[in-house]
Amino acid sequence: MNTKTTKAIPKAIKGYWSNGRFVKPEEIALEEVGPPSKTQLKAEADEKQALGEALLTLRADLMARLDLPDKLRDAIADAKKITNFEGKRRQMQFIGKLMRPLDPEPIREAINEQLNGSADLTLALHVAEQWRDKLIADDAALGTWLSEHPDTDSQQLRALIRQARKDAKPEKPGEAARHGKSYREIFQLVRQALAKGPDGGEEPEEPEE
Repeated sequence: MNTKTTKAIPKAIKGYWSNGRFVKPEEIALEEVGPPSKTQLKAEADEKQALGEALLTLRADLMARLDLPDKLRDAIADAKKITNFEGKRRQMQFIGKLMRPLDPEPIREAINEQLNGSADLTLALHVAEQWRDKLIADDAALGTWLSEHPDTDSQQLRALIRQARKDAKPEKPGEAARHGKSYREIFQLVRQALAKGPDGGEEPEEPEE
């Protein structure tokens, strides 16, 4: 009985030939990663230049959180004093140069917080607004609130709710509801009660509606 020997077919190896040498996949990956291009470096430099300019308008409390080099802080302070256009332009270029070795993420976060408010503060204001609207709209909400916040001056809150409901009634049919002083005072009362804690920080004002 004849037996045939079957030769194993080697699997194809991915890669390519270049200048008489076979380049393997892992070498391809290294080539693809490579150093950043000139375009990437220019984009990063431009962003840090823009972040440096934004630092000139950053609030003092947010600036204090950032671990900026003293040389950069001094350059920012000097830039705020310069009124000459060309002098200001040169100073901003200098600030951009000082920004290059820094991690931009903390600076982005600080600028974003100034523009949009912190996520925690935004959530706290939203919860206070929800409670204010529920208290004015539904009598049952008052009982729930007082059970959760027994230190609340119930007579004061009831009086504010009555006045807010009275203020909200339009003088003529079809007119939009109005929000008077009581509406804002309920928000502040609720906000302060929700914020009670060990820190006891200053309460933020309600955004204008």
